[in-house]
Order: sequence, then C-alpha cells, then structure tokens
Amino acid sequence: MLRILYFAWLRDRLGRPGETLPLPPGVDSVAGLISQLHARGGAYAEIFGRPELIRVAVNQSFATNAATIAANDEIAFFPPVTGG
Repeated sequence: MLRILYFAWLRDRLGRPGETLPLPPGVDSVAGLISQLHARGGAYAEIFGRPELIRVAVNQSFATNAATIAANDEIAFFPPVTGG
C-alpha cells in the first residue's frame, strides 16, 4: 500500500492529511501517480492538473516526477519551499 501525505494548502484543499491506497496497476512513477490522482476529479484535478506547482518526496527524499515508486513507498506532496 502506498502511503500518500499532503502538506500545507494541498491538505487544506483535499480536507485530509493523507491516505493509503494500493499501487494502481501500471503505475511505476510519481508522474503516473499524479495522473491517477488527477483523474479523480474535483480538488484532486485542481491540484494535480498543475504538477509544476507541487513538489514531491519519495520515502522522505526529494524526488522528481520521473522517480520510480513501488508498493509500500511513502509519497509526500507539498508546495515549493522558499526561504527568506
């Protein structure tokens, strides 16, 4: 099962801090997971329709949308972080 975490405005828009779901068939990358989440519609479509506005970590390490994922991974989505 994938453990998906949502942070900051993503959590607020989805109304949940995360979820657990089986790795969808044929999905082996962050990009594939984003596509699956986008297809849910509603707030998911709004958030994941613009993947350039979110960042991702796989198993607590920053990753790109091309990163490979597998069952039992933890995927975290969050907004870009800036410093000042």
